[in-house]
This record gives sequence, structure tokens and C-alpha cells, in this order.
Amino acid sequence: MNDILKDFLQHLRRRDVSPHTLAAYENDVATFLRHTADIRQKQVGTLTPLDVDAFSIRAFLGELHKQRLSASSSARKLSAIHTFVKFLRREDLLEDDPAALVAAPKKPETIPAHLTVDEMSRLLEMPDTSTPLGRRDRAILELFYASGLRLSELVGVDMEDVNLSGRMVRVMGKGRKQRLVPFNTSTADAIRACLKDRATMGATGAMGAMGAIDAMGAIGAMSARGARGARKPLFLNYRGGRLSARSVDRLVRRYVAECGAKFGISPHALRHSFATHLLANGADLRAIQELLGHARLSTTQRYTHVNAQQLIDVYKKSHPRA
Repeated sequence: MNDILKDFLQHLRRRDVSPHTLAAYENDVATFLRHTADIRQKQVGTLTPLDVDAFSIRAFLGELHKQRLSASSSARKLSAIHTFVKFLRREDLLEDDPAALVAAPKKPETIPAHLTVDEMSRLLEMPDTSTPLGRRDRAILELFYASGLRLSELVGVDMEDVNLSGRMVRVMGKGRKQRLVPFNTSTADAIRACLKDRATMGATGAMGAMGAIDAMGAIGAMSARGARGARKPLFLNYRGGRLSARSVDRLVRRYVAECGAKFGISPHALRHSFATHLLANGADLRAIQELLGHARLSTTQRYTHVNAQQLIDVYKKSHPRA
């Protein structure tokens, strides 16, 4: 089974899945195979595709339940097993689909964590814009809230993806699908201020590149790549390299704590805030779906539950007999 797992991962690479997805699938399927080997008293290397049956999948989900893993995490692991089984059948290593006989754990309906408009305004004012790092952080927070980007999308933005005059950013979303997302004037101003500091942050040719993306009539009309075609990240760390997702996560959580907003707010909550505030101000759900890059409208519809909760809160506060 070890060789089959390697072939499966190679298959995913050919499909050009993201490194994050590849690592998650490798971990989830490998964990499932180890558990299957244990219950069958075998080594992983001696397992055959026939050992991947409904019994082994249910036993694995039962073990996850005993470990008190959340329903959403268990469902994600089951999704990885589904993909693995699909690969086995595609390679004629398995005839039936045992995963189809296993029900996914029911995920509880949750309202996404988000900030209020006032909390978001306070958060945007937190970075010290008298310093290069503060100006960079302000641009990061502004772009998160103005465009509703995922964390991975934001750190993946390159200079050539930004059109400051047209106030648009091109992002690579899930499934390597590109989309264009608008942003506002304050975000454009924050990015311009950030770009002026690129030489300080260790980058070269900062002002020329800023002029290029500021003058573009359309994204892609001019390139902000280096002389040898190297991609130039929009947001840099203090050494001049691409800012990591972990670093952005830390800085967002730090500013949230400093401004006294809700506990546990992550970069993804800024995306939730973007969608929630758009919906509250009358934006069409389909338009929000496009802006967020959701493949299914049902994913976007959970933001309607936030509005429903707001109505309930207003009712309880306002109705004399509530």
C-alpha cells in the first residue's frame, strides 16, 4: 500500500492541488491506513486495496470520535478518504465504492466569528503608521477587510497582481481558480504607503515597481516582475522575503487583542466580517459568492444566519414581551 499511496500523491500533484491540500491529504490518508493496519493486525505495506472497505472507514471515524475530534475535522478526513477511494477505482484497484456507504459526520450549524463595524474600524487604526512595519500591517488589514481574501490568497499576492489606479487585485483561490476582487481608496493609499518602504524592507527597485502597478490600466498590462522573471511579493518580512501565513496570523491576532475586540479572532474572521457587513448593507448573495470565490452558493448562505441572529437580538432588545 505504500507504493499506492505514493502514486496517489503523485496523481494529486499532477492535478496541481495546493501544497496545503497535498499535505492534508497525505496526512489524513496515511493516518487512515495506519489505523486500518492496526485493526487488521497488519503492516501498512502489506495492506491491499480490498482492506479499504466500509468497516475500516467506519472504524476510523469511530476512533476520531473517541479522540473528540470535531465533526468538521472528521468530515475533512472522510473527504480525503473519498478522494483516495476514487483514485483506487480509477486505477482499477477497487471495484466498489465503500466510502459511499459511510455517512459523513453532521457538522453543527455555526455562525462565523466576525467583528462589528466599530471593532473593525478600531482594528484598522491599530498599526503604528509612523514605521515601515506599521504601514505594511495597515495595508494588510485594509486589504483583508476591503477584499475579503483568504489568508493564503493575501500572502500569495504579487506586485503584478495589483492595479492601484483601478483598485483591483487578482488572487489565486482554491482549486487554483483566479478571480479579480475590488478594493477601496483607503486600501490603495495604504498599499502605496507600504510600497514606498520596500527598499527599507530589503527589496530593490521599489519605486519603479510601485509606479508600474500604480499606472496600469488593467491588471497584467504591465509587469512588476524582476529582470529574470522572479515573482515579487506584495507584502515582505523584515528580511525582504515573502511574508508567511503564520506571521500574518500572528500580527492579526496581536492587533485584535490590542484593540480589545473579541477573543479568538483570526485572519479568516476578517473575511467573515467583509461578507457579513456587505450582506447587512444589502449586497446580493450571488455577488458576495463571486467576491469570496465560493464554488457553491450554499457556502455563502451561512452568512444569512448572521443576519437572522442580528434580527433575533434586535427583537429581544426591542419587543416588550420578548
